[in-house]
Amino acid sequence: MAAHYGRPRSVLRMRTVAGQVFLLQVAIVVLLVAAAVAALFLQSRTDSEREARNRSVAVAETFANAPGIQQALESPNPTAVLQPRAEAARKLSGVDFIVVLNTDGIRYTHPKPDRIGKKFVGNLQPALAGEVTTEKIVGTIGPLVQAVVPVTASDGKVVGMVSAGITIEHVSGVVEDQFPLLFGATGAVLLVTTGGTALVSRRLRRQTHGLGPLEMTRMYEHHDAVLHAVREGVLIVGGDGRLLLANDEARRLLDLPPDVEGAPVTELGLDPLTARLLASGRKATDELHLVGDRLLAVNQRSTDQAGGPPGSVATLRDTTELQALTGKADVARGRLKLLYDAGTEIGTTLDVVRTCEELAEFAAARFADYATVDLVEAVLRGEEPPVTGTGTDMRRTAFSGLHEDTALYPLGRLIRFVPSTPLGFGIRMGEPVLEADLSAYEGWQEQDPERARKLVEHGIHSMIAVPLRARGVILGVAMFWRSEKPESFEEEDLSVAEELVARAAVSVDNARRYTREHTMAVTLQRSLLPRVLPEQNAIDVAYRYRPAQAGLGGLGGVGGDWFDIIPLPGARVALVVGDVVGHGLHAAATMGRLRTAVHNFSTLDLPPDELLWHLDELVARIDQDEAGDGSEGADAGVTGATCVYAIYDPVTGHCAMARAGHLQPVVVHPDGTAVFADVPGGPPLGLGGLPFETLELQLPEDSRLVLYTDGLVEDRDRDIDEGLTLLRHTLADNADRTPEETCEAVLKALLPERPRDDIALLVGRTRVLDSGRVADWDVPPDPAAVRRVRAAVARKLAEWELDEEAFTTELILSELVTNAIRYATGPIRVRLIRDRSLICEVSDHSSTSPHLRQAATMDEGGRGLFLVAQFADRWGTRYTPDGKVIWTEQPLAPDGA
Repeated sequence: MAAHYGRPRSVLRMRTVAGQVFLLQVAIVVLLVAAAVAALFLQSRTDSEREARNRSVAVAETFANAPGIQQALESPNPTAVLQPRAEAARKLSGVDFIVVLNTDGIRYTHPKPDRIGKKFVGNLQPALAGEVTTEKIVGTIGPLVQAVVPVTASDGKVVGMVSAGITIEHVSGVVEDQFPLLFGATGAVLLVTTGGTALVSRRLRRQTHGLGPLEMTRMYEHHDAVLHAVREGVLIVGGDGRLLLANDEARRLLDLPPDVEGAPVTELGLDPLTARLLASGRKATDELHLVGDRLLAVNQRSTDQAGGPPGSVATLRDTTELQALTGKADVARGRLKLLYDAGTEIGTTLDVVRTCEELAEFAAARFADYATVDLVEAVLRGEEPPVTGTGTDMRRTAFSGLHEDTALYPLGRLIRFVPSTPLGFGIRMGEPVLEADLSAYEGWQEQDPERARKLVEHGIHSMIAVPLRARGVILGVAMFWRSEKPESFEEEDLSVAEELVARAAVSVDNARRYTREHTMAVTLQRSLLPRVLPEQNAIDVAYRYRPAQAGLGGLGGVGGDWFDIIPLPGARVALVVGDVVGHGLHAAATMGRLRTAVHNFSTLDLPPDELLWHLDELVARIDQDEAGDGSEGADAGVTGATCVYAIYDPVTGHCAMARAGHLQPVVVHPDGTAVFADVPGGPPLGLGGLPFETLELQLPEDSRLVLYTDGLVEDRDRDIDEGLTLLRHTLADNADRTPEETCEAVLKALLPERPRDDIALLVGRTRVLDSGRVADWDVPPDPAAVRRVRAAVARKLAEWELDEEAFTTELILSELVTNAIRYATGPIRVRLIRDRSLICEVSDHSSTSPHLRQAATMDEGGRGLFLVAQFADRWGTRYTPDGKVIWTEQPLAPDGA
């Protein structure tokens, strides 16, 4: 820029501000360095003398107070004793001499032996008076500083003196040896400082572009022109509170007169707050001040922060229009925030009533003083609402507000909205209704004139009603009321209310549809589970079933847990508990299929391991069929189902159980000991490939057999091992209670507050049939033995007072025993059990099973089993490890059981 103005840029001519600053800085640095060197030299001399005095005094005092000095002075030859010690101390301390004197000043010791016995040179009077004295003299070894210290006896009398001295040259030599380093460092400092000055000057040249005074003047003029042209007011106030500068924009914004410079800011006619801020000079950032009809944003900073002159500079910005726009933006942002919060706080559960309560609570707290929600009754039942709300009844479902005692309809009230009122018409058309001033009574009061008058008297002055509309149908209506807030609802509030209700309506409809699905799933599941317990005497059973909490599980919140109690031939009973992975209709339907399959397989009277093997094959086939179906949800399959199956025989107390991927049953012994039955673990149903094994136990009477699903012991707040331990302890603590009481105690201890999975619990207390109710006989393979068996059976029936059953029983046993003798092998055994029915069993070691067939007219045989089937209520065959058992059941009168 200097070249632009025709000025040379040579630094040597020093015509620029940067060059002049450079010369001045170099001169100052040189003077400072020279002064520092001189001061350091003088200081070193002073320090040398001080060091000499201190060292000589310290050495003299130390030697004078050393042990044995007084004795040496009083000895016949003090020099012989003290000279070696003085020389040794002198060499160690670094002084030039240590001289011991008598009170007459005669030397006993000296570094030069020829000086011993001669008079000491120096002032000895203070030492003879008991004081320590130092003096600077020119001695035989040059300028030096010496100290004289008295040697006193125990009574305080001076018996001698010790003088130590050191030449100044000796002390100052250490400092002077450092002068080369000092001068080198000084030169380095001068070099670095000069280089730094050059860099600063170069930086200044770049900042000023090598400008001279004329160029700087022109630049100031340009800056002044810019200062007065900007659209932001600038005020500079001096340290005395007087205005130094005000640009044109500041004069316009503050309406200042032309000759305002130099006047105190408190006398400019400004409002007190603004004048106080400018006069104080304090820091301010975007402080808003109302000046006339303008809203100004004021920023103020001090000018003396970096060593500048005292005062402050303030900038003024007109934000009147911006503030208006900001206010509108704040309102819009607040409404967006309201709607965002509504999305997170409304519809947190899939429950219709709770969703309405969340809407009412949110609106009453953030939008209105009171809020109510009324729903069509079909929606509350989970059904499809009518297409239009005309003439429909709505029930008040939710209410929230500042006070409970209002004139609004109470909760649960059935409301019929009058079609002729604005609200009734709006509901019919699905349009919102705004009543800004309820006290005007512009038709809304026709719904209920008496209640309308009470509402206005209660202070409610404004209302908005918005129908809950989803998928083109009216679900209900939400109404918002204001009483405490003085401002009435406006059109903008109406749009907010519509958006708020629209979002809530989607949540209500989702909850309604979920309620419908949940009800369907629960209904299906309840229909598939046992409704009543079958009659049997083998075991005293109680059960509990709890579906998953709605909204926490999968579809419908219902899982696939099931249980069953199945009476078996021979007074036995089977206990079953199973679990299908997943939730909803698919899981419930799958559970029903598995339960039916277990019932069918149980009619074959299979052992537990064989029954689970057949069930596993069935599940695998179902999975294959569903995988090949290609329909939606086919990939879900059944794999993952678990089951535990137990058979208890009350005649022998024998229990056999097997499990497929299920949790271990618990056995509670009569003495209160609760243990997990060590049933061999098998894979879940449908995996295949691995066999199932059976655990056989002998259960005493009054033992408890407990079967359950994982939903009872597993929860997100505790580990499954903790749940199993808690279950075992609970069962042990309630071992003396009935099965019903045990179920209640277990649920109380383990049931989660909001179950995420179905829970099935089965508790059975074992019974053992009295030996007097069972009779058995061994039958030899001789046809003549049939008559003896018939006679023995007749006697036993007479003993049981069942004479009326004797003929039928003899006929059945005759046919069965005759067939066993004719066609079977091995020992034959007959057993008679008196339970709820009369049970006849004939066992042998043959695996062949008789089949019922229709005999032809000319056939000699084939009619025996037909007669057995006609006279017996039920009959069948079950296989044992060593043969088979053919059984029949005959009904007994209630008093004969």
